[in-house]
Amino acid sequence: MMPTFQNPTADAAEASEALRGLAHATRVFEDPADTCAVLGDLLAGVRSLRQVLDQLATADVTNRVRAYDDAGDKSSGATSALAATAELRQAAALLDGVHDRVDAAMSASGRIAWRPEPEPASQSPRWVSVVFLQGQDADEVLAIIDRDGTDAAIEHLAGFDMGEETTQAALVSGYVYDEPPTGPLDRLVEEGGYVLTYNLDHGHVSLLRAHPEARELDTPPAVTRPLPQSRARRIVPSVEEDDYFAPSQASSLSRGRAL
Repeated sequence: MMPTFQNPTADAAEASEALRGLAHATRVFEDPADTCAVLGDLLAGVRSLRQVLDQLATADVTNRVRAYDDAGDKSSGATSALAATAELRQAAALLDGVHDRVDAAMSASGRIAWRPEPEPASQSPRWVSVVFLQGQDADEVLAIIDRDGTDAAIEHLAGFDMGEETTQAALVSGYVYDEPPTGPLDRLVEEGGYVLTYNLDHGHVSLLRAHPEARELDTPPAVTRPLPQSRARRIVPSVEEDDYFAPSQASSLSRGRAL
């Protein structure tokens, strides 16, 4: 609808609906720079509202000779018309302060140089060591890679992943990495949240699992696949206390760790 500029009842109803819509729309601003434009329109609205209140007061006092109460008492009606006029004029005067505050807010808002919202920081996973094999222990897995491919090797080595137990063992031992550790001749394959690294020349194989950095101890449930029949051993440090960040006391765990 458009304002009539002649029918105060219709235009008042439209203004009420417009303000109701504005109250709903301003719950969220996708671009905070829009607040300055909204303040400018509100400032104009405050000026118009003050004018409306003045004109309502004038209408009441001018037409008080036609004012009666419900019982037909002219004196009581005129008194009520004068009381309404006084309240409207006081409200109009109070709007002067509102106008000044909104004007100051718009000036301050106009000095803000809004910038685009920063991109959310990517939560790159860290990598938890599941198992590391070398020498004869690695030969079986290297044979699987040669015969069946890397996916089959990852599935085979995933049997060593005991979920929380593996994660805690890696935290204690310090086998948690920002990037999967690799040597110059190592090959790397990522699949299903795991990274397989292997080196045919040096004869070693490693499997790491993605570990969300944002939730440091939130790990996948234990894998229920049975352990493969292999001479390889899972790396589980021996610690007596529940301090997951204490230095490892097991000196035998450094076997072949340097890639």
